[in-house]
Amino acid sequence: MKKRVVITGLGVISSLGNDINEFWSNIINGKCGIDFIERFNTEAFNVKIGAEVKKFNVEEFIDRKEARRMDRNAQYAIGASTLAIRDSELEAFSFDKNRMGVILGCGVGGIETFEEQVSVFNEKGPKRVSPFFVPMMIANMAAGQVAMALGAKGINETIVTACASGTNAIGDAFKVIQRGEADVMITGGTEAAITPMALAGFSSMKALSTNPDPKSASRPFDKNRDGFVMGEGSGILVIEELEHALNRGAKIYAEILGYGASCDAYHMTSPDPEGKGAAHAMKLAINDAGLKSSDISYINAHGTSTDYNDKFETLAIKSIFGERAFEIPVSSTKSMTGHLLGAAGGIEGVILALAIKNDIIPPT
Repeated sequence: MKKRVVITGLGVISSLGNDINEFWSNIINGKCGIDFIERFNTEAFNVKIGAEVKKFNVEEFIDRKEARRMDRNAQYAIGASTLAIRDSELEAFSFDKNRMGVILGCGVGGIETFEEQVSVFNEKGPKRVSPFFVPMMIANMAAGQVAMALGAKGINETIVTACASGTNAIGDAFKVIQRGEADVMITGGTEAAITPMALAGFSSMKALSTNPDPKSASRPFDKNRDGFVMGEGSGILVIEELEHALNRGAKIYAEILGYGASCDAYHMTSPDPEGKGAAHAMKLAINDAGLKSSDISYINAHGTSTDYNDKFETLAIKSIFGERAFEIPVSSTKSMTGHLLGAAGGIEGVILALAIKNDIIPPT
């Protein structure tokens, strides 16, 4: 029999705050975390805005020496995971750490480390490249660092599926518990890709908004949208087998009922023009949950603010829900957080859990 899975802890490191209460207050009040990039000089770039993490002190979570051996994407993951574990109150409960695992999503891994060490190589030669270059750069190291920091000895995986990484990670972690292979999973996404090369690359693709106003640049589903705005940070959920949670008196944010994933096998960057891939994934999730389309009462859309995504995602929603598509509330919180790439599904999973718990639909 399939196990039931609930969400018992949440943690965020984001442009809208590194505390769940502050983050949620900013979301429901429509505060925008997008501003002018401060981490590096953007004078040569035609895009100068992003949703950077603010006021993050890594030493609140890990030793300074250890932090220097990690890319920011791993630092963010440890910060958000530690906060999620604290929120779940699992630290006060004795349980088998062999049955606690970590599955995270990360789109580009340690790209900041890669850029820095290429500069070292070019300027000072190969012998000056850091011995920590490879472990800091590889995408799976964030999940490994989280496991070591929190003693999670169960399954440990990293999902790298571009912007779907965080959502796929949550879905896979859900299935691990549902199958009875773990009692607790730390899951979500992490990303730290606001770097010169990443900004240049996405700009060259014409994927980023060139709107000079930070507060109106990310405008999902708006007819004047002109591209996405890069975000960064980490959104982490502690998910748990229902009986395990009930036995320790855990607070429960929400229950995860179903998961669906698909590939439209269409194009490297453009969705299927009829939204078939997204529609199939939604259909699979609804069926997996044992629900009907009429049971769905809110959709937190991918809604990147790009011309193609928003159009084809709208077609996908209409193909699944028919006339009810005009009645179901749909919003994309990327208008406030920016697009966190591989961490998007993680931060939006946190938002969904809070929306269900508080019975509030976040604005676009």
